[in-house]
Amino acid sequence: MGSFPVIDLEKLNGEERGTTMAKIKDACENWGFFELVNHGVSHQLMDSVERLTKEHYKKCMEQKFKQMVASRGLEAVQSEIDDIDWESTFHLRHLPVSNISEVPDLEDDYRKAMKQFALELEKLAELLLDLLCENLGLEKGYLKKSFYGSKGPTFGTKVSNYPPCPKPDLIKGLRAHTDAGGIILLFQDDKVSGLQLLKDGQWVDVPPMHHSIVINLGDQLEVITNGKYKSIEHRVIAQSDGNRMSLASFYNPGSDAVIYPAPELVEKEEKGQAYPKFVFEDYMKLYAGLKFQAKEPRFEAMKTIEPSINLGPIATV
Repeated sequence: MGSFPVIDLEKLNGEERGTTMAKIKDACENWGFFELVNHGVSHQLMDSVERLTKEHYKKCMEQKFKQMVASRGLEAVQSEIDDIDWESTFHLRHLPVSNISEVPDLEDDYRKAMKQFALELEKLAELLLDLLCENLGLEKGYLKKSFYGSKGPTFGTKVSNYPPCPKPDLIKGLRAHTDAGGIILLFQDDKVSGLQLLKDGQWVDVPPMHHSIVINLGDQLEVITNGKYKSIEHRVIAQSDGNRMSLASFYNPGSDAVIYPAPELVEKEEKGQAYPKFVFEDYMKLYAGLKFQAKEPRFEAMKTIEPSINLGPIATV
């Protein structure tokens, strides 16, 4: 199976660029996940975001979570629970319009740090999309442009804490699923593990590493690459001790972006176009009710509601 791919982005700037691009290509084709070090996001900023996230959970989220657990009787369950996740979450939107100033109970320092963190992750996401274009033989800017609706891409962060769970064998931190969107950038706890991906029928741990960013590919990149890259099922295992922090930032298409396989990639395939054309918002409406089910029926369902839109080539300039 090989070891989980860890990629040093600094090596793109020297004589190891070719080897590094090959590692990214292999990770996209065979794992759907990889971990970045030396990615350009400030380590000092990451430390601040981690400290502020954990402080916010203690101050504003922990008691609410304990009340939810008590109201559902989750500490005393005797059989597997499959309709709830052992996680405490809130969401921030960065693009097309930020809602950080409107989210209640956030300290000013936390708002400021998250705004800066989002800007750095946005730059990293767009760099990665261009690296994927290079590996796929697509014109630079193609993937970024394909995510653009009338208002640009959608970008947001799911801030999660996974508290200690008394019944980790019966309750998942987060049930198995693929991500609906484009490219996901995860800043996860470097001490408490729990994230796993499904590879070759086996669950594989995604190793916690200090100051790393974990990347995974969503359903939309599977469609645009005509299946060359695939979104991968993953889950979070609850732990009996330790509180795991997770900040997953989703760089997704705009709600009215039309998603379809890149014609250049379809031409290279004997199978032709393997995925439908659809409006991203329509896919998200379907995904909302089917997140924890297989992705293939979602793609099939989109074939019945293909948009009647005349598509010209995507301009990349």
